[in-house]
Amino acid sequence: MALRVLYLVFLRLLGLLLLLPRSEKGKDIELLALRHEVSVLRRQLGVRPRLAWPEVLAALTRHLPGRLRRHRLVAPGTLLTWHRRLLHWKWKQKPARTGRPPISEELTALILRLARDNATWGSTRIQGELRRLGHRVGASTVRRILRSAGLGPAPRRAGTGPTWRQFLRTQASGLLAADFFHVDSVILKRLYAFFVMEVETRTVHILGVTAHPTAAWGTQLARYLLADLGDRASGFRYLLRDRGSRYTQAFDAVFTAEDISILKSAPQVPKMNAHAERFIRTARSESTDRLLIYNKWHARRVLAEYAQHYNTGRPHRALDLRAPADATDIVPFPAQRIQRHDILNGLIHEYRGA
Repeated sequence: MALRVLYLVFLRLLGLLLLLPRSEKGKDIELLALRHEVSVLRRQLGVRPRLAWPEVLAALTRHLPGRLRRHRLVAPGTLLTWHRRLLHWKWKQKPARTGRPPISEELTALILRLARDNATWGSTRIQGELRRLGHRVGASTVRRILRSAGLGPAPRRAGTGPTWRQFLRTQASGLLAADFFHVDSVILKRLYAFFVMEVETRTVHILGVTAHPTAAWGTQLARYLLADLGDRASGFRYLLRDRGSRYTQAFDAVFTAEDISILKSAPQVPKMNAHAERFIRTARSESTDRLLIYNKWHARRVLAEYAQHYNTGRPHRALDLRAPADATDIVPFPAQRIQRHDILNGLIHEYRGA
């Protein structure tokens, strides 16, 4: 390393010694030779050299006064280095994208949503739906997006059939859900209550309370239900129940005679009758678990009064915070005076406009 430094210093000193004896005439001859060399290069190459702005600026700095050149902040070599870095940064940028514009994230999410909500829709069907919504996307693009999200073609995506939740949701308008639940009286006697819910409107019918549910008793309650429904019974197609021994063939025959099919949930899977199970939890937490039940007559009165409140005065999240008996096309105005109504001797309160 030291020898290389000494060698470079020697070359610089030798260059200075060679420049000292040169006169002005020798410099003029060198300039003429350089100009002739430039003219020959122009004639051979056929182009005119273009100087970049750092080169011009570097050349102009040589003609600055000696005082300014001693105090300049940037050397010509630094300017050329900056220029090279600028060129490197420019050509390092990504080239302009060609072809079709990319699909936005919102449009991709919409395509996946249509595919998941409609398992039988293929790429062409989704393409047509997008066109109706104002988006022009090719079918191949739709297929590529579905493939990248792990969603296959429509037959594979559809599977063997709808899930249980999808079936209940689509059949809610014609579905009845029946179930039993027990209430323990103050003398430790277990009572059984039987109810049926209209799944679409969440309307509950408390049909009876007894300590000994028999087959004849259940069959008679089924007839009472159809009598209460009247002409509306023809609008129901299914009755969902569990596989308990309290349900008999005579019970099912009452509904099948009205063209109402019986759906049985799987053993020990209460979630398959989730609407009825949710009502049982609500009724217990809001009424029976907060009262002492004396006998079946008391239980029948309590459940009947609570069912009236449940159907007419209790908001439901599944109904957009409306009660089952509320009209969907009526928006009440704010009342100037509010009146409170006590349910179950003040256990539950309802508020209405006075």
